[in-house]
Order: sequence, then C-alpha cells, then structure tokens
Amino acid sequence: MNCVTRPLLYGAAAGAAGTTALNIVSYADMALRARPASSTPEVSLRKLAAKLHVRIPGEGEELDNRVAGLAPLTGFASGLAMGAVLALARSAGWRPSKAPEYVVAAVGALIGTNGPMTFLGVTDPRTWSASDWVSDIVPHLAYAAVTTAVLDRMYATASG
Repeated sequence: MNCVTRPLLYGAAAGAAGTTALNIVSYADMALRARPASSTPEVSLRKLAAKLHVRIPGEGEELDNRVAGLAPLTGFASGLAMGAVLALARSAGWRPSKAPEYVVAAVGALIGTNGPMTFLGVTDPRTWSASDWVSDIVPHLAYAAVTTAVLDRMYATASG
C-alpha cells in the first residue's frame, strides 16, 4: 500500500469503530432517559438538498423513508472522514499525547456533525441547555476514545 492509501484505510476503519461507539452511547442514552431520536439529521439533509438544488427521489412516505435512511449516513461520513484525517495527520508525523488527540478527534467529530446543521439553521448550539451539551459531547468523547485506540492498535500491529 502506498503512503496515502494505508492511512486512509486505517482512518476509515478507526472512524467506523468510533462511529459505532458514538451510536451505542447515543442509543443507550435514549433508552435510559426515554429521550426521543433527533430529527435534526433529516431536517439538515432536506435543507442541504434544497440549497444544492438536488431532488431526493420519491413523494410522501417514500420520500420520508428515503430521507430517514440517508440522513444517518451523513454522521457515518463525518466519522469516517475524521478518522481518515487523524490517520493522515499521524502519517505526516503528528504525534500528540493522548489528551490532545482525544480533543482533536472529539471536536473534529462535533464540528463535522453539528457544523453543517448550524450552518443550515437547523440548530444553534448557543441555545442548547447543559443537558443538550452533555447528550452531544459524551457520545463524541466515546468516538474519540475508540477511534484513537483503534488507530493505536492498527499502527502498532503494522510496525510490529
């Protein structure tokens, strides 16, 4: 594998593991607190499609179902992309201690998911309650911990 392919594959795999951890923590929180699922990914997808003049095929329930299937994929894309960025940074020589790497991973994932929703006017983090912030940050910390741990293991295995 060349010097770009390996980090991209490692990063995507680590990001997928981190995204799985994020989803597990989010769904566990929903179950424990009887919190409803957020509609912001679906609203964001619809607004983004409108802004880009892209028609999502279907009408009525068919369209709603398609949007419900597509919207979560944006979170997966963000998680895989952040994992790839972390792996590319490592391959370029970035070797932070654990705490800064966790912060970069968590904040990068937060921005990757909440940034577009904020830009599209779907949410405004400045209006979030403390509970809203905890519900958002804790799963992203799980993402950071798992993504960096998987990258550590992959690079240790590759060099060992």
